[in-house]
Parts: sequence; structure tokens; C-alpha cells
Amino acid sequence: MTHEVGLWRIGASGEPVRITSSTIPLESQLETLIARDPAILGEPLMIIGQQVATSFGGIIDLLGVDGDGVLHVLELKRGRTPREVVAQILDYASWAKELSHDDVLAIYAESQQEPPFEVAFSNVFGAGPPDELNTGHRLTIVAHDADPATERIVSYLSSFAVPVNVVFFRYFEDDDRRYLARTWLIDESKPSRTASVKQRSGTKEAWNRQDWYVALGEDNGHRSWDDARRYGFVSAGGGTWFSRTLVNLPIGARIFTCIPKTGYVGVGTVIGEARPAKEAVLEIDGETRRFMDLDLNASYRHEGDDQDETLSEYVVPVTWIHDVPREQAKWTRGMFANQNSACKLRNKFTLERLLEAFDLDE
Repeated sequence: MTHEVGLWRIGASGEPVRITSSTIPLESQLETLIARDPAILGEPLMIIGQQVATSFGGIIDLLGVDGDGVLHVLELKRGRTPREVVAQILDYASWAKELSHDDVLAIYAESQQEPPFEVAFSNVFGAGPPDELNTGHRLTIVAHDADPATERIVSYLSSFAVPVNVVFFRYFEDDDRRYLARTWLIDESKPSRTASVKQRSGTKEAWNRQDWYVALGEDNGHRSWDDARRYGFVSAGGGTWFSRTLVNLPIGARIFTCIPKTGYVGVGTVIGEARPAKEAVLEIDGETRRFMDLDLNASYRHEGDDQDETLSEYVVPVTWIHDVPREQAKWTRGMFANQNSACKLRNKFTLERLLEAFDLDE
């Protein structure tokens, strides 16, 4: 059972004066407050739609997304919640479960025209959206109070890891001041409450089967964009985790190369398979040359790579279509970035801006 919230004002003579709570005058007022600042629910959240129509005629009061791409279904009740609201929000969850990546973007676009989803996401969470949206969902009933049946049902479902909870808002008025206080039926700080219902795969944006993202980190002098730009290659290494995705780049792939925390600096076509730096060769001005014999700014070596090839720097030959110095890197808030050395570039927002920035036809 939830804990009751009490609020007292300390009077001029020092005596406590209790302020009595009441229901918020209008359900729409509570909806507006949460839409304006969803962080009052206790964690960063971005509202992507208000009064969202489901395919079976129901209306979701608020639909949000968190920094992990998990959808949050919010159902608001101004007064005491009847137990039927639990069935209602579970019904909404069955609909939200089937939303694709593009469906989520469409809901946002219908609700808010500006800024673009990716920019708004970055404004809230400090980074672009994950490659996959709606990998799970959480269900929150927002209310002033709940009847015993609602509390029993929600607690029972929660014990089986169904991510449903009730958040209670107490509304206080003290002369011309108004206050909200928040408590949860089930403690949201417990590790078990951070989980969400996991979704099926297939919630990523569609991939055009051509474009890839490649990160070229220049940390610690292991590699250099100046070298990559001059001789036509990308590289990664220092362990299997860093090199395995780069090794999977297919010949003919179009890659957009990004210097982490700087921006996109080049677009090119992969023309050869990945090879360890000590074995790699590149075609330079019509001449085949060993990679390690080139005049390089960086070392392309890692401690222990003489004994363990998995630590090697791997080099992938590239023909650059368009490249710029790091000082002219292309970056807009909301663009895609990833910790992997290479991955499929699906994000339409990022692709549209890179096609324009690098003056590409398609």
C-alpha cells in the first residue's frame, strides 16, 4: 500500500499548519503538467503523443519514450481509480507492443511538427535515439487515489514482472500557491522495477542495404583521420570487440565515417576486405604498397598485438567519394552515433542530412 503524503506550512509563530490535499480540478490539467515536464514522474521521459488513438478505438492519454527507446503508456485518472483501469492500460499495452520504429516516429510527427524527433530526443537525453525503438514498454496509471482492488491487481501483476505501476499525485492549495506531491504504489527505485516488457525484434528502422556507419576514434594516437583520408582506408582494433564489426563490412558498402564527439568527416565505398595492419596493402597512385610502410601519423599498434592477433588494428581499403578535414566535420543535434566500430546506418534523419552535407544525389 502506498504511503500517505502530508504537507505542513510552518506558521509565523512556528506552529505547523496542515495543508489538506484534494483532487486536481481537471484531468486535462494533470495531463498538461506531465506533458510539459514528464520528469515529474521521476525519470527523464519524452512525450511523443497526447490522446493517441489506438486501432480498436481506445485513446491513450500520454505516450512517451525513455532514453533506452522503451515506450511508456500513461493513463490518467483525476480521482479514485476503479480496477477497470488496469484492464484498460493492459489493453493499450497490447496495441503499443505492435508499434514499429516508423509507427513511433509517425505518432510523434502527428503530435508535434517541430523539432524533428531525433533533435527532440537529443535535447531531452543528451544523445541521439537508439537504433531500435519500442524494445519494451512500461505502464503507468496516474491518479489521486486507487481502490483496494486496483492496488491488489497491480501488486499481483508486478510480482510476475509485468511493468505496471500506479503513481499518486496529491494536489495542495495554500493561499495563492499550488503544489504537487508524488508517491508510487510500488517502489520504483528497486532494481526489479527498472525492467520492462521485452518486445520482439523488428522494431528498427528499415535499412536500405547499402549504408553503414563507421566510427574512427583518434584516441591515444592509435589511428588518424589525416592518414585515412590521405591513403583511403578506415581502421579499428585493440581487441575483438573493436575489430569484429569492422571486419564484417562488405565490399561495395557505402560508409559514412564519424569521428566520435566531432562529427562525420567522409563518405566512401569499401573496396577490399579487412586485414591486420601488419598484413594490409593499399593501392596508392596505381602502386600496391604495404600499409605499415606508408608515412603515417599514428601507430596502428596495440600492446601485445605481436603475440595476440585479436589485438591487431584492422584496416579496410576505401575509395572516398567525399571527405573533409576534421575541422569541417558534419554534425547536427540528433544525428546517429554508436559505440561500435561499424554498424548498419538506418537512421533516416541522419542520412538525409549527410546526403545534403556531402552533396550526394541519393
